[in-house]
Amino acid sequence: MSRWGTGPLGRVVRAGVGRRRVQTVVIAIATMMAVASAVVAGSLMVATNAPFDHAFAKQHGAHLTVQFDPDKVSEAQLKETEQLEGVTASGGPYPSTSFQPVDSQGGHLPSLTLVGRSGPHADVDDLDLKSGRWAEKPGEIVLSASFTGPFLEVGSTLKTSDAADGPTLTVVGFATSVARTADAWATPGQVRSLASKDSPVMSQMLYRFASAGSKGQIAANRKALAAAVPSGALVGAQSYLDTKRAADSGARATIPFLLAFGVLGIMMSVIIIGSVVSGSVGTSLRRIGILKAIGFTPREVVRAYVAQALIPAGAGIVLGVVLGNLLAVPLLEDTEQVYGTASLTVAWWVDVVVPLVALLIVGMAALLPALRAGRLHTVEAIAVGRAPRTGRGQWAHRAAGRLPLPRAMTYGLASPFAHPVRTIALLLAVAFGTVAATFAVGLTQSLNAVGAASDPEERSAVTAISGVPEGAGGGPGIERKSRGGPSSGEAPEVPSADPEKVSAAIKAQSGTASYYGLSRGQVAVTGLSGAVVASLYQGDTSAGRYEMISGRWFTGPGQAVVPTGFLERTGTRIGDTVRVTYQKDTQTLRIVGEAFDTSDDGLHLNADMATFAKAEPQTFQIAVKPGVSPAEYAEKLTAVVEPLGGDVFANSPSEQESMILILDAMAVLLTLMLVSVAGLGVLNSVVLDTRERVHDLGVCKALGMSPRQTLSLVLASVAGIGLIGGLVGVPLGFALHGYVLPVMGHAAGTNLPPSILEVYDTPQLVLLGLAGIVIAVLGALLPAGWAAKARTATALRTE
Repeated sequence: MSRWGTGPLGRVVRAGVGRRRVQTVVIAIATMMAVASAVVAGSLMVATNAPFDHAFAKQHGAHLTVQFDPDKVSEAQLKETEQLEGVTASGGPYPSTSFQPVDSQGGHLPSLTLVGRSGPHADVDDLDLKSGRWAEKPGEIVLSASFTGPFLEVGSTLKTSDAADGPTLTVVGFATSVARTADAWATPGQVRSLASKDSPVMSQMLYRFASAGSKGQIAANRKALAAAVPSGALVGAQSYLDTKRAADSGARATIPFLLAFGVLGIMMSVIIIGSVVSGSVGTSLRRIGILKAIGFTPREVVRAYVAQALIPAGAGIVLGVVLGNLLAVPLLEDTEQVYGTASLTVAWWVDVVVPLVALLIVGMAALLPALRAGRLHTVEAIAVGRAPRTGRGQWAHRAAGRLPLPRAMTYGLASPFAHPVRTIALLLAVAFGTVAATFAVGLTQSLNAVGAASDPEERSAVTAISGVPEGAGGGPGIERKSRGGPSSGEAPEVPSADPEKVSAAIKAQSGTASYYGLSRGQVAVTGLSGAVVASLYQGDTSAGRYEMISGRWFTGPGQAVVPTGFLERTGTRIGDTVRVTYQKDTQTLRIVGEAFDTSDDGLHLNADMATFAKAEPQTFQIAVKPGVSPAEYAEKLTAVVEPLGGDVFANSPSEQESMILILDAMAVLLTLMLVSVAGLGVLNSVVLDTRERVHDLGVCKALGMSPRQTLSLVLASVAGIGLIGGLVGVPLGFALHGYVLPVMGHAAGTNLPPSILEVYDTPQLVLLGLAGIVIAVLGALLPAGWAAKARTATALRTE
């Protein structure tokens, strides 16, 4: 007989695919969703594997970004540094300067490093132009993609200073430099024209080295560059290792989350594909016996039924790869924002490996029952037919018959035990779907709790400033208060308003509910190299407290609250003391609490302002009474504070961080995909079961079973499995949440407070437990409706 489609074997394959249209469609759809889920999961798992390193290699990032004084070294001399031993590539020299732009609403952006480049592409630091175009003429600027937002987009304008005659620049694009060699780019001529006495033009050189994997190697390379140019010409250098550490710290926290969903997706894909295909072949034993009776050999029978599974599965695999890529692209774009890296795409090998593995699973799942059927004697295969073995599941029918339920429901509850293997696969699908739903619900609640606890200052409705420090006058969407202290060598600006008078004005203002003073600055901690940012509080700090991981908030002078990173770096714990120096005033502070705070790389200290005699409030965070408009309150208070030399503004309502919104969206989409795959597994199982028992259903209908009773019978056959799957899935999802969240926290360098970890409540867990029944019932609705509508005579004639 012909091996392919023109002979009897081909006709058998085509007839089998065409005759079982519903089952063929189910196999195709289930395989499509499983493959799509695997493609998305695999892509995200690849994206979490050293995202900075991959993006750095793609952009040919600079190992060292160096600033030279053009008055001390010529361009020719800088070009000669390309020939130094160990230098593999270089870029520049590019003119660079710094400026602090002002947006169209008067808001001050941070001080930006502006570099002059004629285009985004280069041998070193090959920029990724995310949107818009490159700056081609004076008056145009390209910003780092990190500034993208509703208040800064292509077409926005920025003034280069507060001066009335300051040049205006139009934003024409946004780009990403993985090595963060600049904050903005313009034409070289534009950069030179913006230089000033305070911000002179420098020459930027970008280098790649043969050895640059450690701080020691980077230091040696920097030393070689300094020795190759005149003394004092090298004025500054930035290592890619610092940028990598900052990028990886954000990426590390998301890796456990993505891995959890990735593993769930791949495991569910294997289970669903295997159960769908093996079930479809296993229900055709009687037809296999007939084929053997008319002359088909066992090998031909096996090939025929493997082909009948591969055809719809193959179509589903192709569609699944396409769908998976379509779904993965927006998720990878979101992942780019989380990691701050260059463009991420679906790895080509994911699109190759996933289909091949899916085909292998389909082939093995079809081959095993087909081989079993091929070994059956012809008479035995015909006799077995589509009926389960005699006596299988009878004990379940006897036990269910004792329940005080309608007979149709007890019959349905006992029917899964006739096919234990299929029932186990169905149970696993429902359980995994419930695990995904439970984990996603807890994860989104925890992420939202992280957003609510991240910055206590955002809870205040109004901010009053004792004088207007640099960068404080931003418009909407521009950060108006710095999380850190002044940069090295920069003296803090002296407030021009008396803090006591500003405090008195706030206290006298009608509508004030509570307020506290806040001062930020750098302090030195004995035994810890480098500066630590200190937040010093005055007054009622209840509204400004961080979420506590352990211990308590400070209650007076001489006490300190610090984050996890501070405790780990200093080797201290709650109850220990540290010596802290602020403006030459050294005090001993006792650590009384561990706070949830990831700012300033964990090197942050919170204390009472009265601890240091020289400390004065720089800002006041104000809560207004219910019913009071923050904008109107700020306007009235401004009239009093502004003549004193201060400033007041109403804070915009706090919005969730973009990373949290992105992770929430990822969790919802991935959960919907996994639950859909689980539902399709249920659908396939019920279709197989219903087709096997269609003659029995016809008999029941002939004896008086109504369509409603038929519907309840079919739904009851999966409801019990759904209940058990929910009872199994919820504890596993709960445990997965309890494992993944602390891992995410530790990856971000912090422990987590109870408000972030303990997010489930009892009613919620009960509802999640019922999710298994919902998944099972929704998956069974379509075949249950078909069984209820089937005519009695048609069902009785069906074999």
